[in-house]
Amino acid sequence: MSRLSSKELIMLEDKYGAHNYHPLPVVLERGKGVHVWDVEGKQYLDFLSSYSAVNQGHCHPKIVKAMQEQAEILTLTSRAFHNNLLGVYMEYITTLLGYDKVLPMNTGVEGGETAFKLARRWGYDVKGIEKNNAVIIVAENNFWGRSMAAISSSSDPSSYSGFGPYLPGIVKVPYNNLVALEQLLQDKNVAGFMVEPIQGEAGVVVPDEGYLRSIRELCTKYNVLFIADEVQTGIARTGTMMACDREQVKPDILVLGKALSGGTMPVSAVLANDDIMLCIKPGEHGSTFGGNPLACRVAMASLQVVVEEKLAENAEKMGEVFRRELVNMNLPIVDLVRGRGLLNALVIKTSGTEEHTWNNPGELAWNICLKMRDNGLLAKPTHGNIIRFAPPLIINEAQITEAVDIIKTSIQQVTEKTVS
Repeated sequence: MSRLSSKELIMLEDKYGAHNYHPLPVVLERGKGVHVWDVEGKQYLDFLSSYSAVNQGHCHPKIVKAMQEQAEILTLTSRAFHNNLLGVYMEYITTLLGYDKVLPMNTGVEGGETAFKLARRWGYDVKGIEKNNAVIIVAENNFWGRSMAAISSSSDPSSYSGFGPYLPGIVKVPYNNLVALEQLLQDKNVAGFMVEPIQGEAGVVVPDEGYLRSIRELCTKYNVLFIADEVQTGIARTGTMMACDREQVKPDILVLGKALSGGTMPVSAVLANDDIMLCIKPGEHGSTFGGNPLACRVAMASLQVVVEEKLAENAEKMGEVFRRELVNMNLPIVDLVRGRGLLNALVIKTSGTEEHTWNNPGELAWNICLKMRDNGLLAKPTHGNIIRFAPPLIINEAQITEAVDIIKTSIQQVTEKTVS
């Protein structure tokens, strides 16, 4: 078969695939470390990391080796049988993160669904909520997937519109608002509160200092489970192993995914202690692929890389450098820079400046991302005028400097050309 160009491959996707994504027009075929290459051979700095799934860098040799070795031995048994790696993996991850039990799944959204089910069952069996009355509180502007429970939790019309009726028993509360949260927690039917420590898809929204600690205190006070969705923020992305670790709080239920496999395959996990996890009995929840031998081997290697290479520490250090350099660009169209560790965002002003005006900040952010692509860096807007930056956590200071130069040059080129 002859080699196809980027344009031809995009046309194939458009013709034969569902139109449920709007990707940046670049076709990638190879990745290594912080870099990816398109089918024409052009190299880019990857500043999205597959939404934080490749924290360890593309095709990390230790993870790839573990995957290759295990793929030649045994990949899947289903949970109809035991396998020789599941218990070893369960011991490793629970010991590392400080929980009694883990329930292995595949995708992040499955992790969220599992957390919902656990919280409801705990609410009935332990808290004593009347049957079918359990309530889960979620933060407004959350994002944890597009299953029916996830879109029922969503504040984003593009996620939920046209897919009703929605799952009952879900109540939304403003993010970073402890007064509103405490009012809702007083309802005796509330089983859990699920929240992202930092809202990633919403535009890297960082809460006030002490927010997570106060959530922990309020959930304990009102006998409600604190569920942390760390699918994107966990596994060293924000400068600590878990984003909750910064405030030294431990959620009752911890949801992980993405970087749990270093980007090689779908692996997720839900962790909790016995009083919560053992509420679910055999036959009440599961997955054919959850806890498969290949996933167990890969997940252990992925976590070991994070620990051995001190990726949390590097994320903290490089994140400080990156935000400082972005602020020092001092460009008039930038409203603010925010983030933690290597999960950061640049917010484009919505109302223009004295020198420049524009009608559509979302279009401007998109055009900046296109220009960054042309200049060798890949990132993507979220929520219109916000550009999210999340490179692999192995990045070094020279690469950070190169990236900031590309970002600054790209913004200047776009504004000089399109902003009047």
